[in-house]
Amino acid sequence: MAADAVNTQQAASSEKTKPLVEKQSNCLGCGKPIKKIKRYYRNGKFYCNKRCWRKALDKSKEEAKQ
Repeated sequence: MAADAVNTQQAASSEKTKPLVEKQSNCLGCGKPIKKIKRYYRNGKFYCNKRCWRKALDKSKEEAKQ
């Protein structure tokens, strides 16, 4: 019986833990790999430069209109 109680507690605790978030490695605007030394961070996402950020922003606005 004690083993059953321990198993249910472990199952309940594992459901509460958050899944690991994958590290973003490519630019969302152009798809190139992002290097740590050169990156542009906006709204929780990484881009390789401001131009790619603007490009992705414009693309998302067009999709929202449709």
